[in-house]
Amino acid sequence: MVATDAREIAAQVERAGYEAILTTTRPESGTERVAEVVVKKEFTGFDLVLNVQGDEPLVAAAALSGALARVAGGDPIGTAAGALAPEHAADPSRVKVVCDARGRAQYFSRAPIPFDRDGTGDVHYHQHVGVYAYTREALHRWVGLPPAPPERWERLEQLRPLWHGMTIGVALLSEAVARGVDTPDDVEWVEAALTRQLKGVSP
Repeated sequence: MVATDAREIAAQVERAGYEAILTTTRPESGTERVAEVVVKKEFTGFDLVLNVQGDEPLVAAAALSGALARVAGGDPIGTAAGALAPEHAADPSRVKVVCDARGRAQYFSRAPIPFDRDGTGDVHYHQHVGVYAYTREALHRWVGLPPAPPERWERLEQLRPLWHGMTIGVALLSEAVARGVDTPDDVEWVEAALTRQLKGVSP
């Protein structure tokens, strides 16, 4: 199901043979948009929700299954992250995440975290993927929480539940994250990659 507040997008989705649902323009994040949809009668029977954000058209299947596996393993919220080369760590459009020994997020940032203070070069960076799995209870709790200062500073919605003590499990993937859409150049690159896929050519 594609949730959008744009009739143009909904029309394109339906023209392609898929389902779309129009939401209000009130939601300030993808999670709030999903929460608006799941309370509708036709979705009340679902206990688990998977949110794939629209700016991640090339998201890997492993990221989706990994996020779901984190929730199945007991985390109320699941997401995923892939390997990130050190030369890209300072790019603010590539959101980094640091996890604890159990694979649970400690912090997300647009800054290069963890910071290689001594310049050892052996720091491992993980780039967050824009996908979330939630239990229904966790989703409703998330959107009911007040905004958090780090969420406002970093402009990252996932810092709200983290700030308020909710657990976010992260499926750590060994491969790099597929390119998302953050800039006009990204749009052109992703369009070309999707065209190659349709033609059966590896991106």
